[in-house]
Amino acid sequence: MRTGVRAVGAGLLVVCAILGFASAFALATAAADTGPAQTTTSPTTTVPPTTTEPPPTEPVPPSPPPSPRRPTIAPGVTIGGVPVGGLLPYEASSYVRSRFSEPLVLRIDRRKIEVAPGTLGARPNIEKAIGRARFSRPEAHVVLDVSVPRARVARYVDRLARDVDRAPVDARLVLAGPAVRAVPGREGRRLQRLSSRRAIRVALKTHVRAPVSLPVAAVEPKITENDLGAAVVIMRESNRLRYYVDAKLVKTFGVATGLASFPTPIGSFEIVTLQRDPWWYPPPSDWAAGQDPVPPGPGNPLGTRWMGISAPYVGIHGTPDAASIGYSASHGCIRMRIAEAEWLFQRVEVGTPVFIVRK
Repeated sequence: MRTGVRAVGAGLLVVCAILGFASAFALATAAADTGPAQTTTSPTTTVPPTTTEPPPTEPVPPSPPPSPRRPTIAPGVTIGGVPVGGLLPYEASSYVRSRFSEPLVLRIDRRKIEVAPGTLGARPNIEKAIGRARFSRPEAHVVLDVSVPRARVARYVDRLARDVDRAPVDARLVLAGPAVRAVPGREGRRLQRLSSRRAIRVALKTHVRAPVSLPVAAVEPKITENDLGAAVVIMRESNRLRYYVDAKLVKTFGVATGLASFPTPIGSFEIVTLQRDPWWYPPPSDWAAGQDPVPPGPGNPLGTRWMGISAPYVGIHGTPDAASIGYSASHGCIRMRIAEAEWLFQRVEVGTPVFIVRK
């Protein structure tokens, strides 16, 4: 039974295959017979030619251009002595400005003074220098132009001078008891203003920050210990006159000084007038009221020499009354023997100090 079913199935498969082959052959024959003889009005279709090129791809956007190299200043370039090689212009500008603002150091003797350039009105033209440096060759030295107002520097130097200047002190004679002692003079000093102004302006214009020494000149006193000259000391109670030269005692004389009612004044004075063969004029005092002037000659109460001092109506003079020497006998003046008054007259001058002491 199973064998018979299998035989029928196989036969059906063979029949189907034969029918398929026949249908295909008939269709092919019909297509061959009708192809050349038919004419139609339907549009023709263009078949693109066969090519071996690869199919087109999506467009690739262009790469961005490389960023330009930053314009740094050439190696080794300096601006006003400040190295700026390899720096960008704005970096160089900031660096030079910072260096320029460093204080200027001034030296006066042993003193050190720092002053900011801006205080002196200094203004650097950094933009101009940077513009030059950008196009300079390696190792170039670019000048930094700096404006410095002369008047402002001059005012600053004058302020410094007020603290620096010191007037000299002349040597002088002073009393040490009844004797004369020399006080040495003291040297003064003066800031050299013109040279100091020039040194400061040059340092700022050349961008120098090394210490700048400002010159100070010594000012010698007009009178030194060797120039003291003569001095006179009058000892009222002792009725003595001492003559000194450069604080050294040279000679002592006897004199007559004022009465108790007309005492010779005590203090420091100086000779203000010198007269040979003087006239005597009555002073404005009760004791001289009604008296007439006396011309030069043997009867003149002033003798032959008059050395008036800065005390009113008081002087050193000769006297024809030699017996009064050694006593308090005058109306305030200092009497000397005529020959001794002439000797002293030759050795003193206007300005010679006269010290009158009580002793």
